[in-house]
Amino acid sequence: MQGYRPTESGGFERKDGVFHRFLRGGWISPVSGNPRQAASDRVFATSQWVPTQLDETFAFFADAWNLERITPPFLSFRIVTPAPISMRVGTLIDYRLRLRGIPVRWRTEITAWDPSRSFTDVQLRGPYRKWVHRHDFVEENGGTRVDDTVIYAVPGGALVDRLIVRPDLDRIFGYRRKAIRALLGGTGGCDAGG
Repeated sequence: MQGYRPTESGGFERKDGVFHRFLRGGWISPVSGNPRQAASDRVFATSQWVPTQLDETFAFFADAWNLERITPPFLSFRIVTPAPISMRVGTLIDYRLRLRGIPVRWRTEITAWDPSRSFTDVQLRGPYRKWVHRHDFVEENGGTRVDDTVIYAVPGGALVDRLIVRPDLDRIFGYRRKAIRALLGGTGGCDAGG
């Protein structure tokens, strides 16, 4: 668990408990910051080219509030962390949404932050057993290629993934591609994964 403790200046600082350290140690490489995979993990990957320059594209995705703009309305997605949200390693973001009509609270932490290149958010609380979402940005053909790779695991395993989760991810990221194309231009991209 995570908690907060008072500081001498009268504020609060985040304190990582044993469970949080276990999650970070089990899911994120302490050397590279990249996710580790287990046999039960699933991978969802998508790529999309946009005509905007690398710095402008990264700035769009680095603004957490833009996530509401590219998330489908059927999720009733809202960021509940107060503004402003300063993105960096250790930033915590809380969300409220509905998955198939069920209210869900979701908390992610930014575990890797490399401006204009990549960042990674990891679910600390939410509907998945595991959710590690890496965002990569590459200069390409006068614009930027945006690559999303999600390593995830779900309760119920392969059957629940095949019948419920993967179709939902296809729909969510399909909407996201269209919204990004409308906001930044470019092509629809493609999916890959297993």
